[in-house]
Amino acid sequence: MTGSTTPAVPRRQMWPLYGAAFTTAFGAHAIAANLGRFSEDAVTSLLVLGGLLALYDGAEVLLKPVFGILADRIGARPVMIGGLIAFAAASALYAVADSPGWLWAARLGQGSGASAFSPSASALVARLNPAAKHGRAFGSYGFYKSIGYTAGPLLGGVIVWAGGLRLLFTVMAALGAAVAVWAALAVPRVPPLPRSRQTLLDLARRLADPAFLQPTAALAGATAALSVGVGFLPVSGAAAGLGTVATGAAVSTLALCAAIIQPRAGRALDDGRITAPTGIGIGLALTAAGLVCAMLPGLAGVLTAAALIGTGTGLITPLGFAALASSTPKERLGQTMGSAELGRELGDAGGPLLVAGVATLSTLTYGFAALAVLLATGSAIALATHRRTPPANASQFEG
Repeated sequence: MTGSTTPAVPRRQMWPLYGAAFTTAFGAHAIAANLGRFSEDAVTSLLVLGGLLALYDGAEVLLKPVFGILADRIGARPVMIGGLIAFAAASALYAVADSPGWLWAARLGQGSGASAFSPSASALVARLNPAAKHGRAFGSYGFYKSIGYTAGPLLGGVIVWAGGLRLLFTVMAALGAAVAVWAALAVPRVPPLPRSRQTLLDLARRLADPAFLQPTAALAGATAALSVGVGFLPVSGAAAGLGTVATGAAVSTLALCAAIIQPRAGRALDDGRITAPTGIGIGLALTAAGLVCAMLPGLAGVLTAAALIGTGTGLITPLGFAALASSTPKERLGQTMGSAELGRELGDAGGPLLVAGVATLSTLTYGFAALAVLLATGSAIALATHRRTPPANASQFEG
């Protein structure tokens, strides 16, 4: 358990962590959104495009838990800085080489770097703040990550339009290097804590504990809904005869609602106006309602769906991470955050696959319905579990 006696660090020491959150989100979406349109020499088919996109995510799925464990062993700060440097170096590789083969190497390097600095930054957010301020800290962290997701496709498109894909990779290299230097100068050293020996059985028990499993499943569900909203709401809107401006506005609404809600949800948690299980349950219910609205035809259905999905996931994200931080021993924070990030990556891939699979067998409407049922079930479980939890143990999940 993280202690409430941990002194809060000055806000200026938290800014590089928020910069790291922006970097991982901006780096993933800015390049992914522009690979197919502006790199005809490297992306020669949809299969190649899918491979390049999967390479980044695949590296994160495999390496985030590994780097989380390493952060516990040697300290989260050096792992985060090292990851940012690796991200910058990989980006510079393609910016200098400019060949299709090096693009594959650069995407793999970027994904590996993000796998190191993303869970390490999350662990530092928890280590550098007392438990009573985890909600605010993770709310701000999530806000800047959402800004990266929102700005990535648009700003990345402008950069590529102005100077090509190499310029975008140059910007990524400069961004990663700048945040690494900033973190080295501003983030205080947080030494690793002594850890008791842990067997594979101990790890399995801890990861199967509801205090870990429930917030992680909720975070995976939120990420699945976000991916489905970004990927399939434009398809649904186009089928209803809406233009690109209207469908683009829907996606922007989703991202904006998620960004706005996260700091407010974090403050509500810290102020005792909401508990983590209750907020997560409400967030899952709102997200499920948004997917139900996505089944309705026309602009009203698409915009309402985007607003509800954004609001619901904006509630879940900071509360989920705060709950994980509050139930994890300090010396295992890196491992927990890395494993939770793995859960989010699986949701990121699994949500669209579920919706697309059901839609292939029937229609997109039923695809939305399938994910809505899963999230509504998760909401019912979260709220029912909270009501059954004795007060003495409630703090393990309430953060």
